[in-house]
Amino acid sequence: MMAIADLNINDMVRLQAVPPDWPGGFWGHWLFFTVVIIGFVLTMVMGVIYIERRGMGRMQSRLGPNRTGPFGLLQPVADAVKVLLKENIVPTAADKLVHWLAPVVAFAPALMIFAVIPFQNGAMLADLNIGILYVVAISSVSTVGVFMAGWGSSNKYSLLGAMRNVAAVVSYEIPLVLAIVGVVLIAGSLSLNQIVLAQDIPFILLQPLGFFLFFAAGCAEINRSPFDLMEADSEIVAGFHTEYSGMKFAMFYLVEYAEAIAISAIITTLFLGGWRGPLLPPWLWFIIKVLLVFFAMVWTRTTLPRIRIDQLMAFAWKCLFPLAIINLLITALQVLAWPAGLPWVVVIINLAIMAILILIWSKFFFKLGWGRIEV
Repeated sequence: MMAIADLNINDMVRLQAVPPDWPGGFWGHWLFFTVVIIGFVLTMVMGVIYIERRGMGRMQSRLGPNRTGPFGLLQPVADAVKVLLKENIVPTAADKLVHWLAPVVAFAPALMIFAVIPFQNGAMLADLNIGILYVVAISSVSTVGVFMAGWGSSNKYSLLGAMRNVAAVVSYEIPLVLAIVGVVLIAGSLSLNQIVLAQDIPFILLQPLGFFLFFAAGCAEINRSPFDLMEADSEIVAGFHTEYSGMKFAMFYLVEYAEAIAISAIITTLFLGGWRGPLLPPWLWFIIKVLLVFFAMVWTRTTLPRIRIDQLMAFAWKCLFPLAIINLLITALQVLAWPAGLPWVVVIINLAIMAILILIWSKFFFKLGWGRIEV
């Protein structure tokens, strides 16, 4: 308790990711990056909604939104205005307080993740030496908001959708964290800024299997297709937010895309070298890489069919989990063999290992069968 009592502004300054002479000191730094994070997330949400709709339209041989504003650029704004003007309906039997708090609890972690994401070297709200642990811990809180929405709605379909989300997060969090551990072993740090600085060779080349595991598990956790079983229209209407409308529904809609941006930013930081790149400003490189990762999510959504709930669970435990364990063991052996840093030859080795493991697993150990439902 004495240690907590002794904490003062000078100690708090050391949490900054920029020099202590930042204009306005600690609180100026905090206010500036808080505004930057909120503006970045809201702007990116509108941008990626447009990119997804237009991109999917092209992939499906249609136009997509092209009426509101030039090239349909104002369609996300029109949708936001429409949703905000809708009536807020609350079921009579619902738990009113839980029903109201659920969107807030779900949205807050999506913003808080960006506190430790570096937009360029040192440009972040707080350069925590346990940054990636903070990300893993905070990202799981959104599940509480989803469960609150399902429970507070007093709707069996909403509760079923919420429980599916909880099951998916519990299952896919394990291979996701194991994929992160491989990156931490190579970088030798839990700080996201230090992980970016350690990527003289982008970790997507040194950890191709880890990238695949993280991408698949991340998409499952945030309910992106083909893992969007929590909103299976033919089974449980709209899932946990069936009973939401107006501003509350808009919050959940915002959470879905904010989480997609957060996962894209984490992948960019862990595997794509973050803000590092030639010629262009570092922050611009960061945004470009985030958009490329999100486009990959759109591509998979358009290409792959939705899987069943039993296949969703089986894919986590029978495929991703064992591959994550093998990837972690291989990475640990490589770090022991090359303690000074992994050479370029490891890139070829790990690409070959990934191809062999995925081939073996898909042929002999795990298949997404389309027949009997596994219980």
